[in-house]
Amino acid sequence: MNPIARASVCSAAAVLLLAAAGTAGRRWEKYEHEMQNPAEDPPDAWEKTEFAFARLRYRSRMDGFWRRGRWGTDANKSERQFIQGLRRLTRVHARSVEEIVDVESEAMFDWPWLYAVGVGDWTISEAHAARLRAYFERGGFLMVDDFHNEREWAGFMAGIDRMLPGHQVVELEDGDPILHTVYDLSHRFRVPGLNVVHGDQIERGGVVPHFRAVVDAKGRVVVAICFNMDLGDAWEWADLPEYPEKFASMAYRLGVNYVIYALTH
Repeated sequence: MNPIARASVCSAAAVLLLAAAGTAGRRWEKYEHEMQNPAEDPPDAWEKTEFAFARLRYRSRMDGFWRRGRWGTDANKSERQFIQGLRRLTRVHARSVEEIVDVESEAMFDWPWLYAVGVGDWTISEAHAARLRAYFERGGFLMVDDFHNEREWAGFMAGIDRMLPGHQVVELEDGDPILHTVYDLSHRFRVPGLNVVHGDQIERGGVVPHFRAVVDAKGRVVVAICFNMDLGDAWEWADLPEYPEKFASMAYRLGVNYVIYALTH
């Protein structure tokens, strides 16, 4: 083979190797700089499944604080450990890695279940609110977690009032169906973050834990609210001996119930 032909073959091979390397790369590498605890992809990260844990990537004035995005708190180790539990505890064919759904993307409508943290600091524009309103109208479900105190509650509700004006916020009662889809959770307790679990369990002044929900006109839960709690931390550190098992177990049971409720209601 002459030198020119050999160089052409080598160049083509290099292009193919680079393309293969890109395909085999970490699924959400482009967002890892915004995440608090990025994890390596498991071997089946690109498997097509019937369900994926979708995390909402929203905008916040806190973006860049601690060198990450506010939406990326506990990501993505947290959801990946929860997914492992979901696969073991249910028959849901769940993908081993999360889906990241940008608030400005039409791809939002492809994912019936969303999770968002730190929503006391989200910034919801009119365009974002309209897209999320359409998402809920089409049957979408959102779980929110890890926000604390009355200032953050007000920030969260400012977004809810934009996207779901007139909808009712309720405290979940012991008999509500969402608390009994898989596990009977008539008795619940605060799930604290790792940073306060061995103290008074109060984070950023959020004294009383609440299991709340936004419901639509038919009584269906469209937003499940974990206020003054941190289930994401419980999922993230479930493998840490220092994090008490009882809190991790409650976090997994509640998350499983919310997933199954969203898929069946």
